[in-house]
Amino acid sequence: MFLDRDGVINHDHGYVSDISKFEFINGVFQACNHFTKLGYEIIVITNQSGIGRKYFSENDFLNLTKWMSEEFKNNGINILKVYYCPHSPNENCNCRKPEIGMITQACNDFDIDLNKSWLIGDKISDIQTALKANIKNNILIKSSYNEKKDEKIASFTANSLFDTINIIKK
Repeated sequence: MFLDRDGVINHDHGYVSDISKFEFINGVFQACNHFTKLGYEIIVITNQSGIGRKYFSENDFLNLTKWMSEEFKNNGINILKVYYCPHSPNENCNCRKPEIGMITQACNDFDIDLNKSWLIGDKISDIQTALKANIKNNILIKSSYNEKKDEKIASFTANSLFDTINIIKK
């Protein structure tokens, strides 16, 4: 189960790097508990161009990620790993979504069957990543970042991660 972070796990306030500004979206823990009961492991894949743009440091991001992972643990959920792209969009790396570098790395690190995997994101670049990586099970969370035409590219759409419980039943 690949999850984007900003806009899926937490409210996307733009370049969230501070614990005091990190706000979990309602239902995130319930949804992730549902996924783990179905046998999925949670992997977060997130573009963090704020690092490359020097809005915050990589250490700031890692501290926030450690805290976020602990909050998941406190709610009975293990995050297998958090992959992130620290590059700005103009660096042309292979890890920034819609490229598949983070998915490729996860597959190198763990025994992942992409045919049985899901990718959930709130931007068209998330869905493009899923399609490039041949992850046919993907869900676009409706947000201000996507348009009606984007919904046609995704396998499914939902209003929130919690609402995906009605889609992902195994």
